[in-house]
Amino acid sequence: MAQKITEDTIIGDILFEWNVPEYEKHEKSSTWIIIATIVAIALIIFGIWTNNYLFALIVVLGGIILYLWHHEDPLEVPFAITELGVVIGNKFYSYSDIDAFFIIYDPPEVKKLFFETNSKIRPLIRVPIKEQNPVEIRHALKKYLPEDIEKEEEPLTDELARKWKIN
Repeated sequence: MAQKITEDTIIGDILFEWNVPEYEKHEKSSTWIIIATIVAIALIIFGIWTNNYLFALIVVLGGIILYLWHHEDPLEVPFAITELGVVIGNKFYSYSDIDAFFIIYDPPEVKKLFFETNSKIRPLIRVPIKEQNPVEIRHALKKYLPEDIEKEEEPLTDELARKWKIN
């Protein structure tokens, strides 16, 4: 699948490049934080009440991870579309590792480029388009990859994560 970029890695000429956040961070309101805290406390109480201490511990650890994650900004990583594949951070995905691409462009909420890979571990790669021109990106990628034109909406998991401000 993806290979780590070294000095010997041939990636081809760069067609487009920009920086993308490592993950999408949503600002959470105080109401969101209060509701999440109440749900977590209820789950912990339920875990203790049912003598499922492992479940209660997992909820506590999940809460700690979410708290730490909320207070950390995502790193900006370089992204590039090249003649031979796609570069994300220090990883190179050749076009042979990618089955198709599609773009969901519905500003201001959704401006993303998706790559469907043949990997079982990471079947879908999401890249924010930011201020790039989606039409130019689409024309460049169509030379190397098929476009999945049946995809007209973002995946349900992405939509729920965005609406519920999970990540």
